Amino acid sequence: MKQSRVMSLMESLANVVVGYGVAVVTQLVVFPLFGLHTTLAANLMMGAVFTLVSVVRSYGLRRLFEHLRARQALTGGDQVGP
Repeated sequence: MKQSRVMSLMESLANVVVGYGVAVVTQLVVFPLFGLHTTLAANLMMGAVFTLVSVVRSYGLRRLFEHLRARQALTGGDQVGP
């Protein structure tokens, strides 16, 4: 079964929201263990930056793999035998 565009969008948004929450909570727990002390506002801003970087990375990798898939389809990539 193919995923609809709306569900793909919902999945992507959920992934970003959850990733942001994980980043902020991780910073709040881990930073003090390394002697780094920041404000909640700074943690929220850093979480936003990390989330943005993650979205760009994910998008870039998705487009790269789509390019490779399309190129493979054009060249008849997965053929076995003569």
